[in-house]
Amino acid sequence: MRIDQYLCKTLLLKQRSAAKILCEQQFIRINGQYVKPSKHVSIGDVIDIETAKATKHYRVLLIPSGNVKKSDRGQYYEEIF
Repeated sequence: MRIDQYLCKTLLLKQRSAAKILCEQQFIRINGQYVKPSKHVSIGDVIDIETAKATKHYRVLLIPSGNVKKSDRGQYYEEIF
């Protein structure tokens, strides 16, 4: 699954277009490397999202096959501190 789709479906970002823009402006990394929106995500990858306040780190646990309920989003990733 593409990184922009993953971020949107797991509700880490609300819009796929926002995920695409953040990737293009180099605010999103996978395993320490800046990526394009078309980069594919695999289980075990570490996603870094840079914001104005801090950088958030997430480990991919599962790849969703469809839409994800808000209550179920925790099973697809874990936040790393």
